[in-house]
Amino acid sequence: MSHNFLEYNQDQQHLLPKDLSDWVEEDSLERFISDTIDFLDTEGRIEVFYPESQEDGRGRPSFHPVLMLKVLVFGYAIGVRSSRKLDRLLERDIAFRYLAANQQPDFRTISDFRKNHREDFQHLFEEVLCLCREAGLADLEEVALDGRRVQGDAALTANRTREQLQDEIEEILDEADEIDADEDDEYGPENRGDELPEDLREHEDRLERLQEAKKQLDAEEQQRKEEQAEQIRQREQEEAEMGRKKRGRKPTPPEEVELPDDKKANTTDPESQTLKTSTGWVQGYNGQAMVDCDHQIIVAQDITTDANDVQQLEPMVEECERVNGKRPEKALADAGYWSQANAQLENEQMELFIATTKDWKRRKALREKDPPRGRIPDSYGLKERMERKLRTKRGKRIYSKRGQTVEAVFGQHVTRGCDRFLLRGEGGAQAEWSLFSATHNLLKLWRSGRGPDSHAVADAIAR
Repeated sequence: MSHNFLEYNQDQQHLLPKDLSDWVEEDSLERFISDTIDFLDTEGRIEVFYPESQEDGRGRPSFHPVLMLKVLVFGYAIGVRSSRKLDRLLERDIAFRYLAANQQPDFRTISDFRKNHREDFQHLFEEVLCLCREAGLADLEEVALDGRRVQGDAALTANRTREQLQDEIEEILDEADEIDADEDDEYGPENRGDELPEDLREHEDRLERLQEAKKQLDAEEQQRKEEQAEQIRQREQEEAEMGRKKRGRKPTPPEEVELPDDKKANTTDPESQTLKTSTGWVQGYNGQAMVDCDHQIIVAQDITTDANDVQQLEPMVEECERVNGKRPEKALADAGYWSQANAQLENEQMELFIATTKDWKRRKALREKDPPRGRIPDSYGLKERMERKLRTKRGKRIYSKRGQTVEAVFGQHVTRGCDRFLLRGEGGAQAEWSLFSATHNLLKLWRSGRGPDSHAVADAIAR
């Protein structure tokens, strides 16, 4: 029986073209990311990722920071963050081989690059956001603000009270003393002996983390003492101005302020906090994002350890102004941001639309009321005025955009793997949050059709 097959020979010399770019489509995401980072590099806008020059020429040459950025950003864009997975993809995947020009940094190099540039990823976010503004995708006419609790690289079971931490520290120190005594007997008190045993190295590492967790609790207590002292100072100043004693209970003296006995710190990541979510508790961080309603571009972002969002409105507005050069014209936020103080941030430059209650029955009742008419009663306070505004046809139309913007962005974050941070500490969480935000904006720029065609990034955003 005769067959008609295409020739198949695994031993043929050229399985791949000499130029890997021949295998990468002109409008592909990997080419877009490559061209965009090349453009930022030629403009001198990612110099923060370049190490200090080594004029003596000693040492092994490092991989180019542009290569490392392309690999890392593309990985985050498609939901691959693991340095080991990126290592394997650099061997097997055409897109990654194209981005790396067939070079293959190993997982340790990738991991070290991410750790060593924690503070620089905020800069990358700002530069990508600048491209989005130049492309007309972030006009700040209407923005939505929200926070999302993200699991850190720590477990709830690793939380300890100060008493528990002290007990574990003393236990490890006692065990270390026993090991030292045994080694003195074996090697002599003046001899080092063999290298530090593995079990002792693990103990020293755990001791360091326990001490760091206890230090975190001590710092929180000291901060409370300082805040209490400031309250007393302000009260005394007010009493001096009034010429009489103020009514009410006097603030507790700073020396009597102590943390509750059940206050805990995490031994894996002492900077993380226990945060409540809709599905339970996580040990992690509160990721804040302000999103342009028209194009879902993240115009400001930050990481905090605060358990709630009410204190984040003003800092996020200020961050937006710092990064973009102006405040949003209209800002939308859920009830987690409501407070009298936040309502007072509204002025001629920025109008606020903030839900005033978390109670769903109360929200439902407000929505079902007829739209208000006529003048606003003079007796209305800030809360009543906000509720009235949200009941108007204009208020309903504007506020309806909140859920379909910032919550949609968070959903896209999750699909790309942002359900847990890989880096520990607030700085590590901030680095990854910035990376997620930068790659999100890059994807929006690419899908908008206003990005590069072929290799001409500069021409695309200049138009």
